[in-house]
Amino acid sequence: MNDNTTKQEKRYHFQLQHLFVLLAIVVFFQILVSFVHKLSLKNLTVKTQSWYQKDFAERLANLTTTSLEMLMETTLQSQSLSHADTSKIVRAFNIILTQQLLQHHVEDVCILISRKENTYVIDNGQLLFSYIMDHDQPIHTDYKNHYKAMQLYRENREQIMKSEQILSIVEDDQIFHVLVPLVPKGEFFGVVYVKSRPDFRFITKGIISSYDESSLIFTALILFGLLAMFYISTYTVKERNEAQRLLFEEKTKKLKEHLHLQKEALFTKRIYHTHHKAEKVMGFIKEDLQELNNDNIERIKYRVTKYANFISRVIYDMKLYDPPLQTIRNPIFNTNLNELIRFIVENIFLRLSASRDIFKFDLDFDDDLPCVHVNEFVVWEIIEPLIQNSIEHAGRERIAVRIITEYDPEAGEIHVIIADNGVGIQESLLVKNEMGIKKIFLENISTKTDSHRKGYGCYIAYEIATQRCGWYLDVENMPDSGCRFIITIPCNGKK
Repeated sequence: MNDNTTKQEKRYHFQLQHLFVLLAIVVFFQILVSFVHKLSLKNLTVKTQSWYQKDFAERLANLTTTSLEMLMETTLQSQSLSHADTSKIVRAFNIILTQQLLQHHVEDVCILISRKENTYVIDNGQLLFSYIMDHDQPIHTDYKNHYKAMQLYRENREQIMKSEQILSIVEDDQIFHVLVPLVPKGEFFGVVYVKSRPDFRFITKGIISSYDESSLIFTALILFGLLAMFYISTYTVKERNEAQRLLFEEKTKKLKEHLHLQKEALFTKRIYHTHHKAEKVMGFIKEDLQELNNDNIERIKYRVTKYANFISRVIYDMKLYDPPLQTIRNPIFNTNLNELIRFIVENIFLRLSASRDIFKFDLDFDDDLPCVHVNEFVVWEIIEPLIQNSIEHAGRERIAVRIITEYDPEAGEIHVIIADNGVGIQESLLVKNEMGIKKIFLENISTKTDSHRKGYGCYIAYEIATQRCGWYLDVENMPDSGCRFIITIPCNGKK
């Protein structure tokens, strides 16, 4: 009892494994939400970073181009330049062209010009100054380092000359090639090429890292909240579980008492019913003793012995309301059903001569019927009430009762059928309840008008057959008239 109560408490108690399940669910959804949020945040930062990188690269190239244009215009306006002025201008050009390379994300800065269908690259101040002063000055530079710049310029030269707008070309979402028109004094001179690789991933990493920290803190807070729920619920349901345990024990005690009273009530009714039969049998014994003589001594001895054994069984049943199973079913019992039914018919129901005028019996026995391992007087308590019911409720002046025994070796079953030619059973009594038991086999169910000794016969026969013997008992109306009781007995086929 206590073990069952403990199991029920554990089943409905909020335990540590429940906390782990809730935590796992919360963590799973937290990871899922974090993943979706991080993905959205990453997409946003990547788009923002791409825009900013492009804007940064264009502003850097535009600033370089503007500086060159201003310095070139100043140089072109000068009529005569001293050696010192020339050195300053050349140094200024070098500073503009090389200072951007000092930044780690700028990889190339040069000027691209076209002359007679040829493309030239200027990447230092001296070459630029010489070309400004004399366009026919030969240009010598290392083209291998600026191959990509020359290729992009040749492909987009016409477009840049027409639009005179900055052209940005992105390579692998990381490298920006910016071509800015160089237009000193309003005349197209060439383009300033800037190759840069701006890297702002540290900003994205910082944002995502901050979000991860927030997620960890949030998960930790949920964990502590679940722990608090666990301890609070454990404390709260402790008294409830104790009350449920006490209530369960009280209900169990009452149920045991109810079952005990039911068994005692059934015991009382069964004894009352069999006591009435025993009185009739005692009368038969007295008559047999009065008629005893040398001619009928063996027949009466056999009959009186059967009567006496039945009385002994009734007395034994009066000792216990729940007799041991081995006194009912046991391999030592080998009851011949044909012989027992014949004895009940001839020496109980047909004992009185007046009875022969009221009802008759038709016995159709299977000679191959095997014996059953049930006490014959327990079988008597099943068969006799069913026959009595067929006689009392037939509703005819001449009653015919047919008893059939059959053996089905393939199914391993014995069938005992008790049929009559009466009016049958009311359909309301053949309705099954929620347990699958027909109403006629329930307690205190009868069609008798008097309340004395009614509703016991079929009820007791059903209880003994199903609960004690393990048999199956059913009843049905026949198509023409009357009804029949069918007893199905599982057997092992021993004769």
